[in-house]
Formats: sequence, structure tokens, C-alpha cells
Amino acid sequence: MHPMPRHAITIGLLAVAPLLATAQQPTLGARAVPIITKDGLRFKDLDHNGTVDLYEDWRRSPEDRARSLVARLTLEEKAGLMMHGTARSFGPMGIAGVGTQYDLGLNRTLIDSAKVNSLITRLGGTPMELARQNNALQQIAESTRLGIPLTISTDPRHHFQYVLGASVQSGRFSQWPEPLGFAALDDTALTRRFADIARQEYRAVGIQETLSPQADLATEPRWSRINGTFGEDANVAARMVRAYVQGFQHGTHGPDSAGVMAVVKHWVGYGAAKLGYDSHNAYGRVAEFSGQSLDYHVTPFIGAFAANVAAVMPTYSILEGATLNGEPIEQVGAGYNRQLLMDLLRGRYGFEGVILTDWAITNDCDTLCLSGVPQGQRPTFAHVAMPWGVEQLTKPERFIKAVNAGVDQFGGTEESHILVEAVRAGSLLEARLDESAYRVLVQKFRLGLFENPYVDFRKAARTVGTAAFQREGTRAQARALVLLENKNRLLPVKAKGKRVFLIRIDPKTAARYGFIVVRDPAKADLVIARMDAPFETLHPGYVFGAMQHEGDLGFREGDAELDTIRRVSAKVPTIVTVYLDRPAILTPIAAMAGAVVANFGVSDAALLDVLTGKAKPEGRLPFELPSSMAEVEAQKPDVAHDSRRPLYPIGFGLSY
Repeated sequence: MHPMPRHAITIGLLAVAPLLATAQQPTLGARAVPIITKDGLRFKDLDHNGTVDLYEDWRRSPEDRARSLVARLTLEEKAGLMMHGTARSFGPMGIAGVGTQYDLGLNRTLIDSAKVNSLITRLGGTPMELARQNNALQQIAESTRLGIPLTISTDPRHHFQYVLGASVQSGRFSQWPEPLGFAALDDTALTRRFADIARQEYRAVGIQETLSPQADLATEPRWSRINGTFGEDANVAARMVRAYVQGFQHGTHGPDSAGVMAVVKHWVGYGAAKLGYDSHNAYGRVAEFSGQSLDYHVTPFIGAFAANVAAVMPTYSILEGATLNGEPIEQVGAGYNRQLLMDLLRGRYGFEGVILTDWAITNDCDTLCLSGVPQGQRPTFAHVAMPWGVEQLTKPERFIKAVNAGVDQFGGTEESHILVEAVRAGSLLEARLDESAYRVLVQKFRLGLFENPYVDFRKAARTVGTAAFQREGTRAQARALVLLENKNRLLPVKAKGKRVFLIRIDPKTAARYGFIVVRDPAKADLVIARMDAPFETLHPGYVFGAMQHEGDLGFREGDAELDTIRRVSAKVPTIVTVYLDRPAILTPIAAMAGAVVANFGVSDAALLDVLTGKAKPEGRLPFELPSSMAEVEAQKPDVAHDSRRPLYPIGFGLSY
């Protein structure tokens, strides 16, 4: 990568760079601008001036084109480039973009008036309709003064668990295990292949940016967001992150016109969450550090840097007890922390891409944000904010502090006018906005969006979730299963003619394998049951606290599912698979069941493939499973696999 100099630049003195040595006509997509022919080649006249300007000339480098375009931007357009907003949809959750159709009127206001041209999509629906909807947004952007295309981003769509703000309901995208499953296999080729397939599916529907991978380490087993990580081993995570970025970005040199720009997150130390509470919430704003462990949490990000990741997202968390270069780290969230962004990220590691904040860090955190809504009331997103460590600053002061700390783009907001007013008041240098606008534009040019931001909706229908892609996803789900117990070689089982009692397994799927499904466990030869890792809802007065899995990792007496397993396993050989979104304490399950299988998102078909021997479990635990809550509470939240007596150590896994 070739960054814009970090000091103030004089764009007016831009030298005319030579043309690229080889000029191959790209496909142009134009709906609102004319096409110009020059030297036998075709170019989009994005500014309608009848000439091929440098930024319109695809023969020039992305860096030269970006510098040229920055020189033509108004202050309002520069500020707009620094917003990463939300594509609005129709429906009750339209402000969050949830639905099946965009509200083009509201989005036109964002793009035209606020000058925003990076938007997250949470739209569902068929691939064909999603492609059509994204094309409609791009046509609005192409109609603006300089025709700057949108970069459309998404949270992950290829996994099983859905949490608003962390993932998107998949629709028809191919389904794969959670990142923990890839870590369980530690197979870089598979991770790269998954990301390459996801890349193809995203680009087919008009998505060019993925708000992933999550390079955080699962060192605190109670933490609510472990399912999105690659576990607690930093070296495994670094390998997985590198392969993931390579697959999405279509190579090792940053994204290209076939790639999807990756945003590695959350820089840095998010997984050391104090008591496991997540920093989406005021009560979870602190990550707790001891000793020199911060370097261990940096390690997975080095894998992303090796793959030339396009963007980095800072963590919400305040790093309590952490030091950098022997100095205490300022007690503010990473989006406001110059030590973490400029000294460590850009300085020590030489990162030159976009720094994109996590969502809502500049919002005001009112009383309901800090303390939660009263008991009996339902929390709403109206009170969501994560300005940790700078709650007492005004909103403009927060924007200014973040920009001066190194932020290029603000997630989840479209308040570009605040930056404009700060520059005009002399509180912020316009040259600093130039730097960020440049970094954002370079990625748009690399992605080929200025040439063709549109997609073929018919191709989208043929590409997304194909049978071939889904077969690969199902195979990965099966391989990633971790066999923890297999007493008396219960597995694999011969399905044909065997009477089975099912708990949360589809009877029709089981019948296809030859099982005879019975409704009375007393008449069964075998029981197959699904369970989820246990959790508590400790903070229902907070939006994310109400959704996230917190608290105790152990099964509690009186739990209905546990009682059922105890009852049936006393009489019938029982196979239990547990979805591990956190490292559950499986002591009672291991004692009762004949076989225990850990999963990280698995379909019934993939599960039964393994249980019947059609496939083999190949996974190894990406984190240790503790033996008791006393052991969990004795651990340090920033230190990996430090339980004294784990029930199953990290890396454990049987096979057959």
C-alpha cells in the first residue's frame, strides 16, 4: 500500500503520474452518467464535464486517482466520506435497515445531503432482490455531483447464530460453522476457501465490505461474543485471520475489483472483558489486563496485517491495567485512544488502511444508557451509546478527539455536519479530513466501484447459496465437530432400522438416514439430543444485555433440558451435541451421556453424517472447557487457557 503522507499535503501540486503499463478495458456500469471514448477506450463521465478527468481514468493507480479526487471535494463531501451509515429500509426496524426493501427516499437524503457513501446493509430477502435493491442505491450515488459510488458493508451472514449488531440473518447464503469451527480444524486452506466463497456471494449481491473477521481472543470464558472469534490461542487465531482476509480480499495485496474489503476487529484486547461483560453495555466497558498480556492479544491482528487487510475497527473497551511502551494506556475506548491507534497500530505495525470505529461511539450516553431501563420496561436502541471514557465530552468534542486519535470513519452515524462545523470553527484541520478521505477513496478505487458498482441480479440468483457451495459448508460443519466422549464406542452408529428418540432434531432428516423415529424414549434404542451452552440474562434493562449470553457457564439443577437428558440417559444410550457459543461446563452432561459432541453451528444433516460414520469429527477444542465456576473465577481474563484443572484442555478431541 502507498499511504497519503501523514502530514498536511498540497494536493494542488499533484504531479501527473504515468499511465499504467497495461491498459485493459474494464466493464463499465453506468445508469446515470454518460460514457466517453478516448484513445479507443471507454470511461465514465462521472462529473458530466465531457472530459476524462484523472479520477475517472481507470488507467491510473488507485492512489493517484484518490489524490486527484480529494483535491476536488468540498468540505462537506470530505466529511461525508468519514461517515459509515445505515441503509434505511421500510418496516418497523427500518432505521436499523432490517427488512426486505430499501426506503430510497431516506437513503437519497443520506447520500445527497449528508454526502454519505459507505452504508451497512441489514436487508434480507432473496439474492436477486438484494442485488436489485443494492443497484438502486448505487444509481442514487452515481447521480451525485462527482458520482462517488457506495461501499456497501455487512455483518457476517454465513453462520448460524443471529444477533442484531453482530450478525445478519443469512437468507440464502451458504451456511458454515462459526469461526470457532474453523479454529477447531486449524485448516488455513479451508478458512481461505470459505472466505473466497463468501466473497463471491457478497459481490454477487452488491456487497463489497465485510465487517469481519473478529481477531479478538476468547481469554475470558464468560464473555458474550466468543462465538465470533477463532478461540483463545493467539497463533491459531493469527493463521485463521490471515487466511480469512486473503479469501475475502481475493489475494494478499489488499482488495481488488473481485474482492471484498475486510475490516478486522476489534483493536485490541476486547476478549479480556471484565467478568465476561460485553462493552456494548455501560456495565461492561472495561477489559481487564495484567502483566504484559496485551502483546498476546495483538498477535491475531498481525495475521491480518500480513494479508494487507483494508481496514481495522477499534474496540469499545477501556483497557484497565494495560501499558504501552511502559506508560499506562489512557482510560478511554480505543476509538478515542491515540496510543492504540497512532502509536501502536499505525506506528509500530505500520497500518496504512482505514480505521473505522465500531457503531455509536459518538452518541450521548444518557441515564437509561448508563443504568438501564427500570424493571418491567423494554430497552430500545434509542438509548444505545458507547462513548466509554469520554461520556462527559460534548458530541462535537468526541468527534474531534476521535479524529485526532486517528479515526478515518465513524460507524453507525451520518452526522457529517459536526466535522464540517469543527473545521469551520478552527477546532479541526481540514488537512486531517483530507487524509481520511484519501484512505476511504483508495479502497473504493481498488474495489473497482468507480467503473462498475452494479451487479447482475440474475447472476446473483445463480451464485448465492448454490448446491455446490452448500455442500462445502455442510462438510465443514461436520468436520468441525469435536468428539468429547464416546463411551463403549457408541459412535458411529448404524442407523438402518434403529429406533431413535429425538430432541431438537428434525425427524424427516433422521428418517432419511434410516432411523425409525419414535415418540416415546422407552421404545427407543438410542436418543439423540441437541443442547445449547447454558447462560444467564443478568442485565435485561440494556438492549444488548437482554440479547447477550452472560453469567454462569454451568447447567443448573431444575433446567428442563438437563432433567430430560438425565431421565432418558438413565435408560437409553444417549448422544448429546452442545452448541458452544461459550466454553460451557459440561461435567453433568459428560457423566450422563454415552457420547458428547461439541458443535459450533451444525445442521441436522451434517451432525447425522458424523454420528452415522458418513463423515468423521476432526475438530479439536479451540478453548479449554472449565470444570467448575470456581475455576473460571480464579482465571485472569486476559490470559489464555489458564484454568488449573480443565474438564477438557484446549486442543482436546477424539475421533474414530
